[in-house]
Amino acid sequence: MALVSCLHSWTNFALSGFWPSRSGKHRSKVWAAVRIWVASMAPYRLVSRHVKAIRRFTVRTVLPEPLQPLEELVLNLRWSWHPETLDLFESVDPELWETTRHDPMRLLGEVSAERLTALTGDRRFLRALGDAVEELREYVTAPRWYQGLSDVPSAIAYFSPEYGIASALPQYSGGLGILAGDHLKTASDLGVPIIGVGLLYRHGYFAQSLSPDGWQQEHYPPVDPDGLPLTLLREQGGAPVRVAVGLPDGGKLHAQVWVASVGRVPLLLLDSNVEENAPAGRDVTDRLYGGGTDHRLLQEMLLGIGGVRAIREFCQATGHAAPEVFHTNEGHAGFLGLERIREYIDDKGLTFDEAVEAARGGTVFTTHTPVPAGIDRFPRELIKKYFGTDNEAASVSTDRILALGAETYDEGDPDVFNMAVMGMRLAQRVNGVSVLHGAVSREMFGGLWPGFDTEEVPIGSITNGVHAETWVAPEVIELARRELPGVVEDGKGWDAVAKVAEPEIWRIRRTLRERLVLDARRRLRESWHQRGASDAELTWIDDVLDPDVLTFGFARRVPSYKRLTLMLRDPERLKSFLLDPERPVQIIIAGKAHPADEGGKRLIQDIVRFTDDPAVRHRIVFLPDYDMALGQSLVQGCDVWMNNPLRPLEACGTSGMKAALNGGLNLSIRDGWWDEWFDGNNGWSIPSADRAADPDRRDDVEANALYELIEDHVAALFYDRAADGLPRRWLEMVKHTLASLGPKVLAGRMLRDYVLDLYAPAAVSGRLLAADEHAAAKSVAAWKLRVAKLWQNVTVEHVESSGAGQSPQLGTGLTVRATVELGGLEPSDVAVEVVYGRVGETDTLVDPSYLELTQVENVDGGRLRYAGEVPLNRPGAFGYSVRVVPKHELFASRAEMGLVALPPAPTGMTNGDLR
Repeated sequence: MALVSCLHSWTNFALSGFWPSRSGKHRSKVWAAVRIWVASMAPYRLVSRHVKAIRRFTVRTVLPEPLQPLEELVLNLRWSWHPETLDLFESVDPELWETTRHDPMRLLGEVSAERLTALTGDRRFLRALGDAVEELREYVTAPRWYQGLSDVPSAIAYFSPEYGIASALPQYSGGLGILAGDHLKTASDLGVPIIGVGLLYRHGYFAQSLSPDGWQQEHYPPVDPDGLPLTLLREQGGAPVRVAVGLPDGGKLHAQVWVASVGRVPLLLLDSNVEENAPAGRDVTDRLYGGGTDHRLLQEMLLGIGGVRAIREFCQATGHAAPEVFHTNEGHAGFLGLERIREYIDDKGLTFDEAVEAARGGTVFTTHTPVPAGIDRFPRELIKKYFGTDNEAASVSTDRILALGAETYDEGDPDVFNMAVMGMRLAQRVNGVSVLHGAVSREMFGGLWPGFDTEEVPIGSITNGVHAETWVAPEVIELARRELPGVVEDGKGWDAVAKVAEPEIWRIRRTLRERLVLDARRRLRESWHQRGASDAELTWIDDVLDPDVLTFGFARRVPSYKRLTLMLRDPERLKSFLLDPERPVQIIIAGKAHPADEGGKRLIQDIVRFTDDPAVRHRIVFLPDYDMALGQSLVQGCDVWMNNPLRPLEACGTSGMKAALNGGLNLSIRDGWWDEWFDGNNGWSIPSADRAADPDRRDDVEANALYELIEDHVAALFYDRAADGLPRRWLEMVKHTLASLGPKVLAGRMLRDYVLDLYAPAAVSGRLLAADEHAAAKSVAAWKLRVAKLWQNVTVEHVESSGAGQSPQLGTGLTVRATVELGGLEPSDVAVEVVYGRVGETDTLVDPSYLELTQVENVDGGRLRYAGEVPLNRPGAFGYSVRVVPKHELFASRAEMGLVALPPAPTGMTNGDLR
């Protein structure tokens, strides 16, 4: 390049000086000829080159003996949510702490030897260090909530493709990972014996920057495990543990296992970058959600199959109790069920059907997506390739494997293998992550249980929660400790928020808003530097945002249904309240689009171009590279958390929960968690036009509603000040939000629900099925095969009722009798039920109730007659029907087998409307 530059300068000089009489046209020809010559010299250009390392690793600091307990603190990620430990790290070197972005591994790797020497003589620091280590050891060993329970699992295996624990461990992309991280942290706080399982991505998820024209750019910074708070799992003799997953043609995919200590919870991360693998195998764990279809399938095989094997190795090496319950967090880890089936077949001698029953009883599956596009589906031919006879699942028929993931329902694709479908078939207990999402999931997956009403589909819900110590600002936690000790200690006494002094709340809110403004300015300056701007061009950033202006936060992944650009529907109207001289509004936006999502990238570019406008750029900013650190800054500092997805496509969402715990208010479409917990006084609900047939019309209506709420309600309330300058009505809403949402949005509530409603029952089922060398698993498998074979012969032949009279009245009873043919089944194999309740305009039962009828007599031909009395306990149009369903004591739901026998046609109601 130096040669080219020199030639360029020399040619301009020659053309302008030596040949001054030549015409411009002639000079152009000469210069064109020179350019051609220069291009021909490309192979010989003098290019500045840098030698690239063929291997990257981190050299860990050797700490002086008095400071060696620091390593114990650093290697336990509890520091990420423990303010006292973070304060200790900061005191090592406050300036370096900021430079390393609060990463203690980097801090200890870069702190000077002189400073370490000085700390060895600092008695105050050494005393604080000793106290911190002693407190950590007590935290990870002392009995907690879980240890006071009975009939709970000895251990639970929790599988997730990503974990958001801390920014210093970049193994997450978005909400699924953040939720998984909060799940593990809360398990540690409550003493729940979870073992987490995931993959170690050598490049994590992508880092985001912007091009000069606002287009998202991705790059993948290398991640060195030696520079992370991880330890390599080793056998008792010291050799690194290896697990392997079988591949076609007898090949193996090998992985080592790194362990992250999340408080008292071990997180196992499988890493395929080992010398036993060929280059392609080493790259299997290269990046999160990267690569093509084969690559993703290999990642999910390693996560599920390799993850179970890693748990076995971990328990053997450490003496940890073996898991009784396996929790599959979304379908990515679904192959764990297949590996457990293989274990039962190969190690316990069970048949495939018996192994399925043994595995299902102790398995929980959580679905996180309300849209089919969010589910991993693989071509069936690819599954055949990887699960043929010559692999680690050789004892399992490929056809049986394919059947587990088959979309055998209306509108299902016969050519794909559905990971979520497999996960649900291999789990006796399934849940969504909010009440609304549970309902959406029952509709979405109802085809797996044909013949049952949507309400009976066995998919429940446990609404997500957030780990307060991670997301709530230290100032808020300190205020709570001082004013609300019951809330901090045991999560009770939230009503006492009403007594907290409003000036103190307002002071803290202003502090957090100012911190967010300063952080946003720093990040914005870095972004513009990456886009090519110089400091001289960026003096305007010093005045971006105002710590006294109403501040909205909007941050999330950027699929189209989350509608990042809904606020731009009417740009002039948006500008009007951004620039309002009396009641201005400012908005801080962040979000990442998947690297393959061109539509999402265009949405980001649209919002960036708007925020680049000099007229509004001091009031609205887009901050790239949304991560946990930016998320914490946003949820702590914003006054309002804004969320406007297309209802009901948001499974849950948790950012608004975090904002609420920091004294922020929510402005959201009633989707996810907000649909069940909005009460009219803890924020604002954006009306949803979900019945609009035209998507553009829907966006117009909802955007207009959003604008009206911001202008006429939110901003008006925020700037309505009393004589002392306080927004009294706003602060009343903040207090009500904390009191009403605080007990609900905590991850402690969420995990207690998982333990009591799912983990404990799953453990009981698993134990019953495993007892006496899996006698119950063998029995129920044989029973199901028999019932399924004979079910086609089960019929409801006749139904009649009596006792209500011609004018049934509320409070009376209706005797229902049914004659059924069991087709070779025993009466104990079934339940004959009357389904009754209010009927709609098409005679469909709405929100029905169920009553099991009693066998009263045998009828000729082996038929049986059943009877029971239905209470007429509601006025209005009333109806009933009768059905037969399989019944077994080990069922978690009557719909478990998806079998039901109904009358050949709806039974007419001879008594008319029951009013």
